[in-house]
Amino acid sequence: MTTRVISGTTPSGRLTIGNYLGGIQGWVRDQHRTDSMFFASDLHALTVTHDPALVRQRTYEIIGTLLAAGLDPAACTLFVQSHVPAHTELSYLLECAAYDGELRRMIQYKEKAKRAEHVRASLLTYPVLMAADILLYEIDEVPVGDDQRQHVELTRDIAHRFNTLYGPTFVVPRVVTPAVGARIMDLTDPNRKMDKSAPPDAPGVVFLLDPVDTAVRKINRAVTDTDGEVRYDPDAKPGVSNLLQIIAGCEGASPREVADRYGSYQELKYAASAAVVAVLEPLQKRYAEVTADRPVVDRMLADGAERAGAIAASVLARAKAAIGLIERVAPATAKASRSLSVPERR
Repeated sequence: MTTRVISGTTPSGRLTIGNYLGGIQGWVRDQHRTDSMFFASDLHALTVTHDPALVRQRTYEIIGTLLAAGLDPAACTLFVQSHVPAHTELSYLLECAAYDGELRRMIQYKEKAKRAEHVRASLLTYPVLMAADILLYEIDEVPVGDDQRQHVELTRDIAHRFNTLYGPTFVVPRVVTPAVGARIMDLTDPNRKMDKSAPPDAPGVVFLLDPVDTAVRKINRAVTDTDGEVRYDPDAKPGVSNLLQIIAGCEGASPREVADRYGSYQELKYAASAAVVAVLEPLQKRYAEVTADRPVVDRMLADGAERAGAIAASVLARAKAAIGLIERVAPATAKASRSLSVPERR
């Protein structure tokens, strides 16, 4: 039986080299050996203050970047989250099996709520929608970075609880974390993850659509340390280790093996720049080709949503029946529906 995996990317910013090395690269590599599903999670972008036009723009940008990186719609299912209404429908059913306390314990909720003047209810329930994204498709494995592991564990808890309360309904997924490049850090603050939501001019973030000379400049200015020794030691040398991780991720090597090649930080930064440019140049060329014809992208997304919706429909129906909802039966004919008597108003 083929393993089915799923990953969503939120259009809250522009994809970075960290997103590529920690996720996209592996998706492209594995798409032909798994039943793979990938989507732009545009609904998740609405949990905080946002510009509607920018959300739409970033959604197309994500899809175009994924295609440019090598995802093949003939080999995987690629779609936009909001194009499959079952996501929001199942999310409410799962909210009826989730607890307020466990949602408020989510680390991302607590961190974002501290920074927000007004906290949207959707920010609290975001992990439940994420659970629906996963459980709708009978997913076996969910490849995620460390920052999302807690949410997938919550998905497993909700699925187990629903299955216990209402009968076997959902496949309970496993968490899979990439071994190399899973957590690329900010170049100016190597103790913080490289963030796609950072401003476009953020000096420590290499965006996949950055001009190549901009990416090189950012890498050349990356924080290192003062002792001059090139070795992989994330605790003692986070900046140097981050550059080694970037090179290793681009080449499919081990950071410790990579460290043995370089005798100075100048050599290390030059190698990191070369490795990143080797990724960016062909990706950006392909991105320009892919996004030149919007109608073709739209048709591809419509096909992906149809395929995803067909899978989701049976799981949603099973969940509705399990939790106690009656099946909606369409009238046989329009005439039959009009024959129903309606009390007169008095």
